[in-house]
Amino acid sequence: MGRAMIIGCGGVASVAIHKCCQNSDVFEEIMIASRTKAKCDALKEKLQGQTKTRITTAEIDADDVTALTALIKSYQPQVVLNLALPYQDLHIMDACLAAKVPYVDTANYEPEDTAHYEYSWQWAYRERFENAGITALLGSGFDPGVTGVFSAHALKHHFDEIHEIDILDCNAGDHGYPFATNFNPEINIREVSAKGSYWEDGHWVETEPMEIKRVYDFPEIGEKDMYLLHHEEIESLALNIPGIRRIRFFMTFGQSYLTHLKCLENVGMTSIEPIMFEGKEIVPLQFLKAVLPDPASLGPRTKGKTNIGCIFRGIKDGKEKHYYVYNVCDHEKCYAEVGSQAVAYTTGVPAMIGAMLVMNGTWNKPGVHNIEEFDPDPFMDALNKWGLPWQESFDPAMVD
Repeated sequence: MGRAMIIGCGGVASVAIHKCCQNSDVFEEIMIASRTKAKCDALKEKLQGQTKTRITTAEIDADDVTALTALIKSYQPQVVLNLALPYQDLHIMDACLAAKVPYVDTANYEPEDTAHYEYSWQWAYRERFENAGITALLGSGFDPGVTGVFSAHALKHHFDEIHEIDILDCNAGDHGYPFATNFNPEINIREVSAKGSYWEDGHWVETEPMEIKRVYDFPEIGEKDMYLLHHEEIESLALNIPGIRRIRFFMTFGQSYLTHLKCLENVGMTSIEPIMFEGKEIVPLQFLKAVLPDPASLGPRTKGKTNIGCIFRGIKDGKEKHYYVYNVCDHEKCYAEVGSQAVAYTTGVPAMIGAMLVMNGTWNKPGVHNIEEFDPDPFMDALNKWGLPWQESFDPAMVD
């Protein structure tokens, strides 16, 4: 009996739940648990007649470890898929440990009061998960997630040694708004306004926000401006890909987005420091989130494509080799299929795949592991099957 508990009911969770329901031979039963049970019930209502998967719902505050542990123990899933906020990762890991159930997430832990994210907090759980005999799979989204699987695939099938990885994330979607974010504005704006960094020769090199810009001609999209950001998978890939010399992460941004963001930053609207407003304490970034369009509402308006992939430089049989593997996703097709735009789709599909591989025992490695530590082949096959087919090039344009 394949039974999974999914925590969260936002845009990514909605995609993952749709995909679990399409994959009902594996996901025979799912529970959707969230702080707002009405959202879970509405999704259940929508899907119930179209799937063999048996859906139940529950109200839960993921920060309440005791209540969450009790819910997991009563439902007895074979995996808990965490699609809540990154601030809640550790509480959900605590509950999974207490209930002795495998854990899967898509984004690493970040404390609510500081715009800083790294794996150290979650890696600190390694021994406890090992001793409990259960697997924790970290970062089963697209980036992190598929980018790690692409790296493991490149190492297994195309290289003796990988020396450089450039991760390129291009969203050429147009939602028609002057300014909006494609996923949680709080997380998105924190990520973009933070300092950039990349890994080179065994250490981090820090850059100013948006300091390093390149132009790349993306397959099926064309030329776009992209900027170097810090991104969490750099940290785990630096550890897990032997012989690596440099890893960089680039994301595309249009000029309108950057101009609006700079203005909002200049007037203090992106700050996470609480301020007093009419006798009440508010966090400017949280207020901004409340006035911006809900990312979930962008689906029906968004046209265009995304292209996310990795370019590798390394050695095979003593010769230098270049390799590019990527996925192109169409916003309108995603919306037609699951009612979400491609940014949520490209994260929600890999979340389902990671949960499936842990749940059915294909990936079983007690402890806390990043996705590139597992055999990439079943995941790469599943990407082609479940809506994120990958393409490859052996003579890509390199990023200087």
